[in-house]
Amino acid sequence: MAISSRHIDVRISRPAQPVYDYVSAPSNLPAWAPGLCDRVEEVDGEWVASSPMGRIVLKFAPRNDFGVADHEVTLADGQSFYNPLRVLPDGDECEVVFTLRRLDGVTDEEFERDAAAVGSDLARLKSLLEKA
Repeated sequence: MAISSRHIDVRISRPAQPVYDYVSAPSNLPAWAPGLCDRVEEVDGEWVASSPMGRIVLKFAPRNDFGVADHEVTLADGQSFYNPLRVLPDGDECEVVFTLRRLDGVTDEEFERDAAAVGSDLARLKSLLEKA
């Protein structure tokens, strides 16, 4: 259970729909979130990834009209982490917001390191999508 949360966001100079389409496709994760995984493939209806934590399974929220790209990451030991992710429209641009949840036992240093990694991933996402 989370003991606190931090919202980490980035503004992207692209309309929300193409950003949502990209973010909600698990196959795109290695391009913009390489710290999470470096390879993703669909195996028997599940998205399986190779990550620094070993083999993980990714489960994304069903496609929707609200920009919700929440996903669950399940480690090989069965432990799961729920990750809220939203794409919020704002005219011809959008904001992508990731909610980093601090779990019990996570030190200040670990939480700051995780927040910096998420910020880096979102900056990479912005760079990739604004070049497109």
